[in-house]
Amino acid sequence: MTMEEPLRTKVQGSAPPLITAAIPVFNAGKYLRLAVLSIVKQTFTDWELLIIDDGSTDNALQDISDIRDARIRIFRDGENRGLASRLNEAIDLARGQYLTRMDQDDVSYPGRFERQVEALQNDPRIDLIAVRAITIDENDQATGLFPYSLSHSAICARPWRGFYLPHPTWMGRIDWFRKHRYTVPGPYFCEDQELLLRSYCESRFGTIDEVLFGYRNRTNVNWRKLAKTRKILFSIQWRHFIASHKWPFALLSLLTFIGRNAGDHLNILLPMFYQPRPDRVSAPVLLQWHKVLDRLADKPT
Repeated sequence: MTMEEPLRTKVQGSAPPLITAAIPVFNAGKYLRLAVLSIVKQTFTDWELLIIDDGSTDNALQDISDIRDARIRIFRDGENRGLASRLNEAIDLARGQYLTRMDQDDVSYPGRFERQVEALQNDPRIDLIAVRAITIDENDQATGLFPYSLSHSAICARPWRGFYLPHPTWMGRIDWFRKHRYTVPGPYFCEDQELLLRSYCESRFGTIDEVLFGYRNRTNVNWRKLAKTRKILFSIQWRHFIASHKWPFALLSLLTFIGRNAGDHLNILLPMFYQPRPDRVSAPVLLQWHKVLDRLADKPT
């Protein structure tokens, strides 16, 4: 894997940064620019950003060529290896004490890194800290709040239902990532849930009770993709709980799988009879999001 020299200068031989941020990229299109700018304009500045291309065929990387920052490194080898493999590469390349996640189409609020570093430094027991998020659509419109749990006990209370810890908001100690790593090949859109399931019994998670992230959802749900994701997640949970002799958890994971599939079918049918009301976002949360967009609309520094 080589660094893309025309777009970025090399990181100078200075002290390692405190944070390594990783954005695996595959045909990010128009969304990558906003995602990268939301890192560049963090109030916490001691970071490096690894943009790892996974065999893209679009021009997203060229479209951010004017964002010149020596803290950004771009890697590309022309191959398509999948998200889990690229995240493990980021873990190996990271120079920071903390590794933070970021998806190619999401938006970090300016204070995100600062608040997460503060949480990790104030409590050495925490391995992985997330933040609360709003959901946004293809046009950067706020559509709702992402489900969340705050404490480790609440996050892990019902492992058969999964863990409400949005993957692209994670920041954790690099030693934790290097100990557990991502399973390769990554399970279909379940890389994060599989990792949390493997590690939660010997780890400590948390969520900052503050909206500091814009999580992009598509307006039109791909029901076939969702059904496949649910099936694979259930198979991961079933095997894990059976291997751990947690028979009640295995049964509960089956019931959850059945219930969610039934709910999906209901959601497919309901629009035929009435139009559901869109989620409501409170005025303060909406105002904060608009301020973030205004800040990112400025020219890159």
